[in-house]
Amino acid sequence: MEAADKTYNPKYIEKKWRIYWEQNPINTDKDRPKFYCLDMFPYPSGSGLHVGHWRGYVLSDVLSRYKLLNGNYIVHPMGWDSFGLPAENFAIKNNIHPSEAIKNAKEIFKRQLIDISAVYNWEHELDTTDPKFYKWTQWIFIQMFKNGLAYEKEMPLNWCPNCKVVLANEEATAGMCERCKGPSTKRNLRQWMLKITKYAERLLVDLDKLNWPQKVKRMQKEWIGKSYGAKIDFEVKEINQKITVFSTRPDTLFGATFIVLAPEHELVLMLTTKEHSESVASYIKNTATLSTVDRLAAKEKSGVFTGSYAVNPISGEKMQIWIGDYVLADYGTGAIMSVPGHDARDFEFAKRFGLPILQVISKDGKSSELTEVYVEDGILLNSGNFSGLTTSEAKEAIANYLAKKGIGEKTTNYRLRDWVFSRQRYWGEPIPLVHCEGCGVVPVPDNELPVKLPHVKSYHPTDTGESPLALISEWVNVPCPACSKPAKRETNTMPQWAGSSWYFLRYIDVANDSDLAAKELIKKYLPVDYYVGGVEHAVLHLLYARFYTKFLNDIGIIDFDEPFTQLFNQGMVTRNGSKMDKSRGNGVSPDEILKSYGSDALRMYILFIGPPELDADWNDNGIEGVYRFLAKLWRLFIDNIGSFVPTTNNHERMRNKMIYDITIRIDNLTLNTAISGFMEYTNKLTELSRKNGMDKETAEALLILLAPFAPHISEELWQLCGYTSSIFKQKWPSYDKAKMVDDNIIIVVQINGKVRENVEVHADASKDEIISAAKNAAKERLNGFDIVKEVYVPNKLVNFVVKQS
Repeated sequence: MEAADKTYNPKYIEKKWRIYWEQNPINTDKDRPKFYCLDMFPYPSGSGLHVGHWRGYVLSDVLSRYKLLNGNYIVHPMGWDSFGLPAENFAIKNNIHPSEAIKNAKEIFKRQLIDISAVYNWEHELDTTDPKFYKWTQWIFIQMFKNGLAYEKEMPLNWCPNCKVVLANEEATAGMCERCKGPSTKRNLRQWMLKITKYAERLLVDLDKLNWPQKVKRMQKEWIGKSYGAKIDFEVKEINQKITVFSTRPDTLFGATFIVLAPEHELVLMLTTKEHSESVASYIKNTATLSTVDRLAAKEKSGVFTGSYAVNPISGEKMQIWIGDYVLADYGTGAIMSVPGHDARDFEFAKRFGLPILQVISKDGKSSELTEVYVEDGILLNSGNFSGLTTSEAKEAIANYLAKKGIGEKTTNYRLRDWVFSRQRYWGEPIPLVHCEGCGVVPVPDNELPVKLPHVKSYHPTDTGESPLALISEWVNVPCPACSKPAKRETNTMPQWAGSSWYFLRYIDVANDSDLAAKELIKKYLPVDYYVGGVEHAVLHLLYARFYTKFLNDIGIIDFDEPFTQLFNQGMVTRNGSKMDKSRGNGVSPDEILKSYGSDALRMYILFIGPPELDADWNDNGIEGVYRFLAKLWRLFIDNIGSFVPTTNNHERMRNKMIYDITIRIDNLTLNTAISGFMEYTNKLTELSRKNGMDKETAEALLILLAPFAPHISEELWQLCGYTSSIFKQKWPSYDKAKMVDDNIIIVVQINGKVRENVEVHADASKDEIISAAKNAAKERLNGFDIVKEVYVPNKLVNFVVKQS
């Protein structure tokens, strides 16, 4: 070996092995059992990756390489979530077409991902903006349309008149547009909806069969929000209408003293009397400037009286009808019965506006002065024939009474709302429908898919709130697929979620033009075994992917109904306590780090900084320690290659302990402690090699264990050990617990309970032999004393109780 090789040189080593793996793929045996490991694919932005992104990608690669060494064929694809608002906004801001912006960003991302040296199946790469991909995104939508899951509806949405865009709730806080800081308002726009609520119960129940973090399951359950209660009708005699509310507490119906409607409720105008029309109109106008987030977060409840009254269906009492912005039109029925004596929100509202507060429940069923809201279970009072029942008894009894009288029914409600699926933007998948005056809405035939997004110079939002596609007459005007008469294309586009809701299915068969994916490949490789990504996608992305999977299972395209068997959410990487983000100025690019320390060092450091499921703070100096460890490992091998010694009991014992420890830590996904283990065993082997040399079997085992974490240095040292095939063609080493037991043990020697000596004895030594050895070790300290008692704790200590001679 040349002298220069004695110095660890990651730049040379890593370039060499990337070329080798490209020419000699290590993951080729498709007859092995599959392991489908998937990263949440990135949105490619012009700023590129920062080191925080590496955390999830390296973790999934360690698992993939570990499974490869354990005899699996690895499905580990990568692609690009390229449609959507971020790309369009970036393009507008930088005066570049979204397609060009995405192309440039993908080149940056792919170069950086190649630097990680993950075992990605690049031959399965996909992009949601590729017509060959979104042909099937459109096809899935058409199947939903044909099955009654896609429908049109006018929806009040946040609207910025300056930017001329629909805003998400999070983009319209405090009545201001997040982008231009100008005032936002509400605007009714025609939307395409997906009936995800049809799957609410299945989405809820099937969580129990998933190996997912409990936190994520809980978040999904709360989002779906199943509750039991009753729908109750309140008559409004003056206009011969009824207001239907959903309540989980029909037992409190006698305490309902007023009703509050959402300002957008369809009956508001009919209910508003002439005397109150001005105040109601003003309130509705003010509410239109608030997002849903603002409305729900308001500390002080606001409202206005409509001038109309409803009748409590069980007590016959008149109830004022108010509107309040804390009631949402798209949750429940858009109306609530207010029970201020037993609901904190209603209590606050009633106190502010001087509305009646009645007590209908108490702990013991006895009346008392109600100075604060009572929300616990108890006994009914002031509730007619239902007084004296417990709250649970009353829920059932009152719901049954309402059903019998035809003024209510027991029902189940979900917080989950149908999915607003369309966007009035350019950069998205065209919705494959045609509007015909004679035929109505007609889907584009399968043989005409994909409906390609036209390449246009002007993709800025329109003044009308329509998609910019509406201005392209030659694209919009088409013959009806059903009757061939003049018709118009749908001009709304799909949301960014559309492609990411099913992309994992397409990876296995990206070139298929006749099917979403071949049946035999679906059966062989799906579902995903292990899904890795950030917790920020714990609700919507995962919920939508589960919805799509269940639908495709229902129509016979796939033979499973959950997409991701196991899920792991890695923690964020922060810097100085803040989320790492290049736009904040605290992002750390991996490019410069790689020049100095190499990919192996960065791979290991990004996993070493803490438990992978928890957030961890980046330390600019921390990688130096990991780099020194790799250099020390390099020296250990360079000093011993060519002079390996026969295996001793000490070598065998250390090797089995090392294999056991590292394997268990990987299986438990405590990868930070696995790296600590490598450091610990490298130190021990260095010390052992100085005394007894290094045996080849232990050296081989260490390199194979290390390979998933630091593949380049492992391959290089493996080759220097004399092997010609890749280390990833080997088998994961096994351990024998019987060979982990030490030959010798250390016994503590005490005199009158105080530690005086340690003595090393054979593990099989008898009690008498151990006590004799302990006496011999402490003979000078025992001189002049009589031993009164000998206390022996097996395998731990000997204590001599003594007195002066």
